[in-house]
Amino acid sequence: MADNSLLEKYSIVRHRFEEVSQQITDPAVLSDMKRYVKLNQEYRRLEALVAAFRDYRNMLDNIESGRQLLAEESDPELCEMAQQEIEQCESTLPGYEKTIKLLLVPAAPEDAKNAILEIRAGTGGNEAALFAGDLFQMYSKFCERHGWRMDVTHVSTNDIGGYKEIIAKVTGDSVYGILKYESGVHRVQRVPQTEAQGRIHTSAATVAVLPEAEEFDVELKMSDIRKDTYCSSGPGGQSVNTTYSAIRLTHIPTGIVVICQDEKSQLKNLDKAMNELRTRIYNMEYQKYIDEISKRRKTLVSTGDRSAKIRTYNWPQGRVTDHRINLTLYNLPAIINGDLDEIIECLQVEENAEKLKEAEI
Repeated sequence: MADNSLLEKYSIVRHRFEEVSQQITDPAVLSDMKRYVKLNQEYRRLEALVAAFRDYRNMLDNIESGRQLLAEESDPELCEMAQQEIEQCESTLPGYEKTIKLLLVPAAPEDAKNAILEIRAGTGGNEAALFAGDLFQMYSKFCERHGWRMDVTHVSTNDIGGYKEIIAKVTGDSVYGILKYESGVHRVQRVPQTEAQGRIHTSAATVAVLPEAEEFDVELKMSDIRKDTYCSSGPGGQSVNTTYSAIRLTHIPTGIVVICQDEKSQLKNLDKAMNELRTRIYNMEYQKYIDEISKRRKTLVSTGDRSAKIRTYNWPQGRVTDHRINLTLYNLPAIINGDLDEIIECLQVEENAEKLKEAEI
């Protein structure tokens, strides 16, 4: 049975799609990059929606044609074939309707952005720093699986090879929309390397994922920024501690400080630092939006409250538990090796269900 409410929306969507298709070729729009990017994002969403509607309409037409054939045809073999096609089409309709309903709920524009990934050791001393390193390797492999690029911009290590803090930019298709679920406190339960008596300890690391701001998202005035240069420390080759390539930017109005030292070139470090500073300023406003959403959606509680415990990695039991959706998987080695897709897909399903409930489509 066709959902008439969806069919009524089809003409509206198709009309808007035609409008946007014309607008993105308008010279006035092409000269306004901020408007062009937004329209292009809307165009891609509407294009997928129109395609889904067309498939849905084709399926309804096939059902109608099959029913007409049953009413007019007396050949038993043809009638049986028509009945089978009707039943097959009717069984697929709910799937098409669900897809259309999800596409009708606009995705957050930030979901299409690149992301800044921050991992910091929490409670647990050296073990927490080692766990932060494990998380970084997990995300590195996850990004590699998805064909994303990860560029480290800042790192602070401890004496045994763990990370006190590591910050990286992740570039790719819809990076933030996928990685955003990882923000929050990650807890590990295992026997530390330094534990002589084999006792299980609990440590933690904090992950923050921020949508990267584009240049037109935030206007930065150099008069509001204090720039300091100093010698890099850590990995970097012969230039380490010999050239003033590291950059520290302080945004005076907000007090935000950004450090970048991973490049040998001061200009490259400055460019990366400016990009990160722009992102952090952008996220001050974006966080207010996230806080409001998080009051309603448990799947995004991690981004609304970054002190919330979202996941536990239990080494003795080989178990990973995501506390937001009460999901427990017994494949810790695969997950810590970058196989996060099942967890993230479950979180996406839960969020989509909440979106549909809110929209009441």
